[in-house]
Amino acid sequence: MLPSQGREASSILVPRSQPMTKRIGLLHFLTPALNELVMQTDQKILARWAIDCAERVLPYFEQKYPKDKRPHVALETLQNWIDTGVFSMKVIRKASLDAHAASRQVPEGEPARACGQAVATAHVPRHAIGSAIYASKAIYEDTHSQEEAEVEGKWYYQHLKELNSIIKT
Repeated sequence: MLPSQGREASSILVPRSQPMTKRIGLLHFLTPALNELVMQTDQKILARWAIDCAERVLPYFEQKYPKDKRPHVALETLQNWIDTGVFSMKVIRKASLDAHAASRQVPEGEPARACGQAVATAHVPRHAIGSAIYASKAIYEDTHSQEEAEVEGKWYYQHLKELNSIIKT
């Protein structure tokens, strides 16, 4: 059931009774409402959404590691695919693996991981959810605030709804 059908957007994240690491984890972030919306969304809209999610937290990474461009290159690679429609598994995979490698080399790697998941959306549309999940984890790691992460989760859901309504009309 979608939020417009009576389910609140706050249901994107699971109940507060679970620890933050569980609530933001891969299996707990994907609610029926978000899953349904993702399944109804065109791959290129999901790709745009994944970029938007990752870009919200990429500055956390770039401020601390300004010379490491791998996460940014991943988003540029995805944007190029959106713009041209030209898909090269070799290029997409390299950009994704490079961003994930950047994430493993630093303690604050969630923004880079969000970028790695985003670019993978060109190959598998549902990777877009990974971008939102890791961006939300980055918000939590930066603020140590469950409320901030929940606000971010609500934004992701609303933003995807908006992208769908703008692009499909």
